[in-house]
Amino acid sequence: MKPVLSNHFPLSRALVVLHDVLMVAIAWQGLIALRYASLGGSVPMHGFVPETALVVSVQLAVFWQMGLYRGLWRFASLPDLKNILFSSLAGGVLVALLLFLFFDRAEGVPRVAMLLYPLGLTLLLGAPRVLYRTWKDGQSLRGVSTQRERLLILGAGPTAESLARDLQRSDRYQVVGFVDDDRSIQGAKIYGLPVLGRIDELARIADEAAVTQVAIALSGDHAEQLGRIASQCERLRLRFSRVPAPEEMLQEQWMHGGLKDVAIEDLLGRDPVLPDWEAIRQSLSGRSIMITGAGGSIGSELARQCAALGVGQLVLLERSELALHELQLDLRSRFPNLATEFVLGDCGDDVLVRRVLAQWRPDELFHAAAYKHVPLLEAQPREAIRNNLLATDVVAAAAADAGVKTFVLISTDKAVNSINMLGASKRLAELACLARCEGTGTRLVTVRFGNVLDSAGSVVPLFREQIRRGGPITVTHPDVTRYFMTIPEACQLILQANTLRDSLGIFTLDMGRPVLIRMLAEQMIRLAGYTPYRDIDISYTGLRPGEKLHEELFHANESYSQTIHPKIFLAEPQPVDLGMVDNALKALRAAVQRDDEPEIKRVIAETIPEFAPAVGRVTGPFRPQVIRGGRTP
Repeated sequence: MKPVLSNHFPLSRALVVLHDVLMVAIAWQGLIALRYASLGGSVPMHGFVPETALVVSVQLAVFWQMGLYRGLWRFASLPDLKNILFSSLAGGVLVALLLFLFFDRAEGVPRVAMLLYPLGLTLLLGAPRVLYRTWKDGQSLRGVSTQRERLLILGAGPTAESLARDLQRSDRYQVVGFVDDDRSIQGAKIYGLPVLGRIDELARIADEAAVTQVAIALSGDHAEQLGRIASQCERLRLRFSRVPAPEEMLQEQWMHGGLKDVAIEDLLGRDPVLPDWEAIRQSLSGRSIMITGAGGSIGSELARQCAALGVGQLVLLERSELALHELQLDLRSRFPNLATEFVLGDCGDDVLVRRVLAQWRPDELFHAAAYKHVPLLEAQPREAIRNNLLATDVVAAAAADAGVKTFVLISTDKAVNSINMLGASKRLAELACLARCEGTGTRLVTVRFGNVLDSAGSVVPLFREQIRRGGPITVTHPDVTRYFMTIPEACQLILQANTLRDSLGIFTLDMGRPVLIRMLAEQMIRLAGYTPYRDIDISYTGLRPGEKLHEELFHANESYSQTIHPKIFLAEPQPVDLGMVDNALKALRAAVQRDDEPEIKRVIAETIPEFAPAVGRVTGPFRPQVIRGGRTP
């Protein structure tokens, strides 16, 4: 236990203040004495006590105001030295002003001593702090076992420098140096550690320095480079990790000096979405929000993000009892004071949906409930239409009748030029919502995005399980590509699109380049510590019914433009005969009741002319070039 003078002022801090008082007096009187000595005279003593008392009092007041005593010598750093310099300059100016006003224009005080005082004081205060930290760091290092992992840092920017500084006190890692492609710093030293070469020399450097682990601290967009580095590290049998981004440190509470495993989303080859959180918060704050399919991957993450953004009330509808129970436990532990209603039921139940809307009167409704597994829905078109279309129609009609201000439909890129029942049912759902909301006070927002990493039923958990079993990983076709985003990104897109209240239409994220599923499988094998085709094979099984080689983000006839958010496009819906849509809904509802599958397919083909069921139809990926307010060329 540390001795204290009082509960708020420990003895150690009192000693620091006493040290600084002595340094102020030494700096002031020492410079005056040196100046008089250089002139061959003696120091006049008539003003020694009052002048020194004034200088010490003013300088301590400035130090206190500048927060100098809130820091610890143990962690003294460049910002602390800057603070000492600014405080010394401010104190010197105040002292000079007061001496001129109240001490006969500072008679007997050499002007050169006044000018040198801030620099001299900075040296006398800063040097002991830096020396103390150096001594403590040395003690820490001497107490560390010599059996530390030899670590090489990829990158030499601010992120890499910060990591090296933090790891110098680590009892697990011994940093041997940096690797960076900047030719101007080759051979230089950063915190006493050398820049050993370029990234393409990693094999040689790792061998010469006996490196066992690589820390990736590259700045900017380096997803493609990360993939090459991962492959190289895997070939060299080096473990590799990366420095977490600042937002990850805040959200996941990573400590300084902590390293994060490279995840598959780091290798997607595009920048993540950067949402305008202030706009989203203003859009949701205090409002009543209803989410259908709240227990699913998207619905549950939407619920968590809405709760964190300060909504007034959450109404969560889910038909899976287990999923709803798990979500209830999660939200009540994280947000115990949030008004949340957990409703068990099917969103296709018209009576239930209208009762919930009348009882809780949500301002905005996010419709996330849907089936999404392509092969299963191909085999069961009745269920695809019943759940993805007719249930959506029930919710949209009830929302419009209840006066819900905004209805957000979560759609998919498979609704574009659909060749499968999932895409067709979601395209029909888009049309149904348009028909139900047209001419009402309910604003319709449709959001399309591609595959969601790690969502239930996606390829990532499937590949992960296949790797766990030792392979092989099954991929449908060596050339098949998909657009990908993470679950949080998908939900951020949905919430961001909801803030664009002056825009009406179908919102789509600029998802970068499509990802080869074969390469995704190879990267996941490497991230698991294995070598593709040697430790774990990849087996190609052929495209399944309803699958395309390449997905598309926009229909060729949809006019699109970029919104005020740089990553979100707005497609204006094609002209639609709403009467025809209403007739199709009636026909499909009757066909579902009769379990008439041929009639279901006939009505779909009649309503969506572009619908062309096929196995593995090859289409080129449609990548929009932004032409504001125009069409694709």
